Amino acid sequence: MFQTSNALRRSVHSQVTDRVGSSIVRGEIGVGETLPPEIRICEMMDVSRTVVREAIRTLTGKGLIESRPKSGTRVRPPEQWNQLDPDVLRWHLESAEIDRYLAKLFQLRAAVEPAAAALAANHAEEVDVARIRAGCDGMDAAKTNEEYVAADIAFHQAIYFATRNEFFWPIAQMFEITLRQSFTIAAPGSHRPRALREHRAVLDAIAAGDADGARQATVVLLANSADDLVRIRGREFDTPRPAKRR
Repeated sequence: MFQTSNALRRSVHSQVTDRVGSSIVRGEIGVGETLPPEIRICEMMDVSRTVVREAIRTLTGKGLIESRPKSGTRVRPPEQWNQLDPDVLRWHLESAEIDRYLAKLFQLRAAVEPAAAALAANHAEEVDVARIRAGCDGMDAAKTNEEYVAADIAFHQAIYFATRNEFFWPIAQMFEITLRQSFTIAAPGSHRPRALREHRAVLDAIAAGDADGARQATVVLLANSADDLVRIRGREFDTPRPAKRR
């Protein structure tokens, strides 16, 4: 538990937070279980009590633990964690089985992203459309997979920000962490020209203020993205399918 080297150099506080937080997310300390006493953590990690207390405050703020008089510091249920917190997301990614992670990510995107695109079509301002277009153009101009992935992430983030609804924005912010892995897996391959056309279709619908078109174009994009990952990973992902035309 709390394994570490002697080289706690980046930031002692952040390192301790990282070690304890990742141990909790990995389940090394179960829900309702008590963390070791402060002095024990100090000894295990060779840090001061001030550092440990600051790490405990940080983890409390992320919802992972709670401290009560006479009962110690206990791990809270995952439902009470701040699951969109960048550190919590990163700890999950470090410990998750990749296919389960990708399936959950596609479930979230399938539930939310078509609606975000429709809202963007209704509410996007010129600057929003310009950001979405810049992401699409960046994908088209990318010379490396890394450049392509960065532009792809920027494209999808811009759609969520273009909703002009602040409740969608945390999802956009978490994409910097969560989408990078799935996009990096899918970036190489012959499907890229088709994916660029599908991204452009979403952009065009949003720019035209066509909410239904933006929603449907996003459903197509997500369904085909899932199919690309199925071919690469050999596993089905749960996404809605485009409605059949009558």
